[in-house]
Amino acid sequence: EHSGASRFLHPRIRQVILFILCICVSQSGAETLRYSLPEEMERDSFVANIAKDLGVPLSQLAARKARVVSGGNEQLFRLNQNTGILTARESLDREEICPQSDTCTLVFKIFFENPLQLIRGEVEVRDVNDNSPVFPEKEMVLEILETASPGSRFPLESAQDKDVGINGLQNYSLEPNPHFSLAIGTAKDGVKYLELVLQSQLDREEKGELNLLLTATDGGSPPRSGTAQVRIVVLDANDNIPVFERETYEVRLAENSPLEQLVVRVTAADPDEGSNGEVRYAFTQTPERSRQLFQLNPTTGEIRVAGKLDFEEAKSHKMVVKATDGAGLSAHCKVQVEVLDVNDNAPEIALTSLTASIAEDAPPRTVVALFSVRDRDSGDNGRTECSIDGDLPFSLTPTFDNYYELRTSAALDRERTAEYNITITATDWGTKRLSSQEIIFVQISDVNDNAPTFTQEVYTMSVAENNSPMLRIGSVKATDDDTGENARVNYALVRQEGKEQPEISVNAENGDVYILRPLDYEKVRAFEVTVRAADGGSPPLSAQAVLRVLVRDENDNAPVLLHPPPDSSAAGELVPRWAPSGYLVAKVVAVDADAGQNAWLSYELAKATEPALFRVGLHSGEVRTARAVTERDAARQKLIVLVRDRGQPPRSATATLAVALVDDFSDAFHQLGHDPAGGQLPQVAEEEMLTTYLIASLCCVSSLFVLSVLVLTANTFCKTRVRADLPPASPSCYGDGDFASSGMGVGSTGTLSPAYRYEMCLTSGSGRSEFQFLRPLFPCFPAGLPPGPGEQRSSVCSQDAATLGGEGGWIVQVRE
Repeated sequence: EHSGASRFLHPRIRQVILFILCICVSQSGAETLRYSLPEEMERDSFVANIAKDLGVPLSQLAARKARVVSGGNEQLFRLNQNTGILTARESLDREEICPQSDTCTLVFKIFFENPLQLIRGEVEVRDVNDNSPVFPEKEMVLEILETASPGSRFPLESAQDKDVGINGLQNYSLEPNPHFSLAIGTAKDGVKYLELVLQSQLDREEKGELNLLLTATDGGSPPRSGTAQVRIVVLDANDNIPVFERETYEVRLAENSPLEQLVVRVTAADPDEGSNGEVRYAFTQTPERSRQLFQLNPTTGEIRVAGKLDFEEAKSHKMVVKATDGAGLSAHCKVQVEVLDVNDNAPEIALTSLTASIAEDAPPRTVVALFSVRDRDSGDNGRTECSIDGDLPFSLTPTFDNYYELRTSAALDRERTAEYNITITATDWGTKRLSSQEIIFVQISDVNDNAPTFTQEVYTMSVAENNSPMLRIGSVKATDDDTGENARVNYALVRQEGKEQPEISVNAENGDVYILRPLDYEKVRAFEVTVRAADGGSPPLSAQAVLRVLVRDENDNAPVLLHPPPDSSAAGELVPRWAPSGYLVAKVVAVDADAGQNAWLSYELAKATEPALFRVGLHSGEVRTARAVTERDAARQKLIVLVRDRGQPPRSATATLAVALVDDFSDAFHQLGHDPAGGQLPQVAEEEMLTTYLIASLCCVSSLFVLSVLVLTANTFCKTRVRADLPPASPSCYGDGDFASSGMGVGSTGTLSPAYRYEMCLTSGSGRSEFQFLRPLFPCFPAGLPPGPGEQRSSVCSQDAATLGGEGGWIVQVRE
């Protein structure tokens, strides 16, 4: 039954327990840590173990950026995130920190981030007996009438001890004497006052002056003391003392009162005459700070402002004024000044946390800074509000205890605005509103969100051929709006698969373009590559551009002769004697591998046996007769034609032509075998020797031919039978009329016998014929026919002989 009831009440009990736990947790987060510390401890003295007291692991102190902030402007404590120990930054002097307070409590706050948490703490600075009692004056002078009755009391200046509690002023003692004793009293406000009590009648004639030692002792351990000399001057009888109009003067004074402003006027009357009735005023039993702020006229009793009043320092001031007549009799009154608050303090902005740099891709409502605003005034004068100047992508969010968070309110773009100077204005609610400003500098850190951009989509560069290796021909340039490593651009060529990489390189750092090896315009006139620019971000972004390189032609190729061939010593040309003016002798053909004007060729006659006989076409290269050929002209002419291009510098080549002037073509061989100009003197002997060999060979061949004819004639009768037994003639052998070629008939007709054959080869572009005797053709006997008695067969029986149908003869080539 009990377990069943527990199960029935379990959900409701659990809700109650959770509610109580939530209340406890909230109260524990709001509790205040309290510690105490004696004053005058050394620097970095131990205050508390925050991590242990809060139960927070040490690893979370650094992870959550735990830090301590003191309540005032000066940071008095330091928190070690590694050990969790709270220490004092400097030696603490309670009398300096809390000069007018019996208890000295320092408030600090411990901040945690992620999540944001605030813990309040208090450190009570305990008093140490480090100050001795001090009298305002080392010597106090009292003038007492000899008629003063025993029991009369005379106020003395009290000693001041900056310490408090048991360490403060505790007791006075007076040097033993027969006339005076010491009386110590306590006022309503708890302040001790001191009076000298007359015990026996004075006699000025017996002793006119007494010197007593007054000692003030505190309650410290060991105790400290201070002394003052009390000098008593015995006066003649004065039976009236000054009397103040009021026992207490109460004044209200604004804290911004100017100097020399009248505060109050105290007045004391003395009915005595003469010097006994003259009253003078002075402060007594008044704190030193009040003496600095107020000035008392000793004659008139006027109290005026002598220093700057501050409501935040002291809200009231209490003073005692003593009126003394000429005979030394005195009276006392109290002056209480209440300081009224004026809005004279502008709000103070104190930064607690600041993120100096945030990424440009930070989301909205990212916390940038945490700061507090404090106004030392009271009421509406101390009430504040904050705002941001200008239209910036930031906003302020109040949190707690006059703390504000500075957050981003929109997306950031470093390329548009790289940094912000955020002016935060704090204004109070006073009648005359005061404000203060704090400028927070926030730098936007870069994110790689911009790819490089080339200045051109297509770069065109040119380079002259035959360049030197590693020649710089220009540069490509890409910019990146990012900064730092994200804006560092590296250049590289994009390699294309299946294509040969051009002889070009791009500097990875600055984009300079270099040609690695010399280029040849005749081989490569232009080429294109793709250049990639990639930044140094992670991941990197890139862009591409086309680089087109044009190769400029240089005049590095001389003209090349096609006709006449450059390897021939001299080309032979035949010109009939009847050739008229303008007769086409030859055509010099040349080409130049360059381009443009480097390949524009011009022809001119550089040298000739008879320069007036020939002329050369400037652009055509045609060699023509400049006049009609005459009988007086030399039979052999040598021409040198200069072919020049128009490059800078120009290049040239020469063609040598040997021209023979003939009456007919029968002496062509003889004419062409000699050099009319005699320019080849070293070859004359060889040419004559060759002529002799040719004549001898011709005679031998002719003899053999005649012998062959005789043999054929002798066998005339058996020729028919022999031919009948032989197979049909070869189809490759030509008949007598088969030598008609190119419209020129050279069969059995003509002045030569049918035993001689001529082979004519005509070429275009010539207006004349050139005959060249090649070799004699021997009879071509059919295969299998044995030689006759004493018959010799040449091994040169070839296709030429076969084409002649086996008959002997001469082959003459006619070229044009």
